[in-house]
Amino acid sequence: MADHDLSGFTRSTFTHAGATRELLRTGSGPAVIVMAEIPGITPKVLEFAERVAAVGCTAVLPVLFGEPGRDPDPRSAGWPRAGRYLASTLWQVCVSREFTLLATGRASRVVDWLRALAADEHERCGGPGVGAVGMCLTGGFALAMAVDERLVAPVLSQPSLPLALTPRRAGAIDIGPEALAAVRGRCERDGLRVMGLRFRGDRLVPAERFALLRRELGDAFVAVELDDDAANPESVLAPHSVLTEHLVDEPGQSTRQALDAVLDLFRTRLLEEGPAGTA
Repeated sequence: MADHDLSGFTRSTFTHAGATRELLRTGSGPAVIVMAEIPGITPKVLEFAERVAAVGCTAVLPVLFGEPGRDPDPRSAGWPRAGRYLASTLWQVCVSREFTLLATGRASRVVDWLRALAADEHERCGGPGVGAVGMCLTGGFALAMAVDERLVAPVLSQPSLPLALTPRRAGAIDIGPEALAAVRGRCERDGLRVMGLRFRGDRLVPAERFALLRRELGDAFVAVELDDDAANPESVLAPHSVLTEHLVDEPGQSTRQALDAVLDLFRTRLLEEGPAGTA
């Protein structure tokens, strides 16, 4: 796959608390904040955003790191160029004070900016609320954003923070206890549902992390856990990216069913439709 020229997406910026970041946008209707995985907004992340727009939502992609549209696959970009790009993006994240990679019991600082973005997009786009999808490094951000009642459709795709270097971190997720209690209250009071996706063998998203979410949120946590052999075998990486790099976009495939479940969540919560657009 080649670099994406960003055709079909408009570019703008959003500023909150002195921090300005670029946004990509496509579609119309209620907003869904799409937060990319490392190394950034790849062509496959843009394809996912286009699927979100196709169901009747506005996909809004904040540029948190990396170069939008750049294809990181070493088979098309070349191993040296791909390796340098990945290393530079990881360095950008590691030195930034906006991202918390190891600490337990708190979210990254950038979540405050993302909550403000979601509120602004809700005012701009209308609808019953806002959706959010986090992937990998940003996976848990969608959970922390759900403290705000305008966030009605949170999706945690392979939430990878804190890095599971110890058993304690493996059984944690990047949200503070007060915020987690607030989300749990919304689940009990408002019927909020939180969807999580992972491959069972993914060491970046250990089973203990989903077990925590089941204990804390009960039936309100909808877990989609896939066997590793359901991942796209053409990917050069181990099974991880459910909605993008490891998606097998064919009817009947487990990853395609996971994608359809995410899109159905947006239909039911944001467009007041049933699965697959039925009433």
